[in-house]
Amino acid sequence: MTMTALSRRPVGELLRQWREHRRLSQLDLAIQADISARHLSFLETGRSNPSREMVLHLSEHLDLSLRERNRLLLAAGFAPVFSESTLDAPGMRAVRGAIRQVLTGHEPYPAVVVDGRWNLVDGNASLSLFTRLVSPGLLASPANVLRASLHPDGLAPHIVNLGEWRGHLLGRLRRQISLTADPQLEALDQELRSYPCDQPEPEVEIPGPGDIVVPLRLRHEGGELAFFSTIATFGTPLDITVAELAIESFYPADESTAATLREMASRPDRPSS
Repeated sequence: MTMTALSRRPVGELLRQWREHRRLSQLDLAIQADISARHLSFLETGRSNPSREMVLHLSEHLDLSLRERNRLLLAAGFAPVFSESTLDAPGMRAVRGAIRQVLTGHEPYPAVVVDGRWNLVDGNASLSLFTRLVSPGLLASPANVLRASLHPDGLAPHIVNLGEWRGHLLGRLRRQISLTADPQLEALDQELRSYPCDQPEPEVEIPGPGDIVVPLRLRHEGGELAFFSTIATFGTPLDITVAELAIESFYPADESTAATLREMASRPDRPSS
């Protein structure tokens, strides 16, 4: 369904649904937004029409994504405020440059850029350590990195601690769904949970002695590589595409992995970034 079709639902109904999704009473939201509960009630029932500024004000206090803020504006009869540019647009030159700088600067360790639905946007040369283990069909555009990670034809058979890593990824996805209420992410979550896993999947991440991160442990040429990762986003986005981009950077969790990655980077047949 297109954003235009979704926006045909009354703005008051959308505001109420988001308020309930955030588990806020009318009084809670009214206090946060510094308006009267009566006024908020009138907005939700359609007895009053919100101004453009009020839509954006309430969207801010509901912690809505830029995409959802546009949707509420359309529902209220206003033009969208936030653009949604393609990465190859001229105005995105600085963004592309920043992404490329982060990716190349992270060599010889893997790094990947994804959009808000975990579709692959870009990656550095070291990402081939992962992608060469994945069936080509899973890498066809738009390649979804969560699907490629947990699918039985993807990275899953090569992950030593599959149950633990799977639980970590699915937990991350569920938190994202809780924030965005995105039906496409809901469908992806259901698909990923249907994939087989021959290891117990922890319901709650409880660290063992000395653990500080959930590692990705990968079988590699008779040995094992261990990684932890960080995720970076743009701090002040005003464009939907930029707001939904995330860069996940993988770091060696031990010196053996670091040495292996440095050695691989020095090989003459290594893919270029």
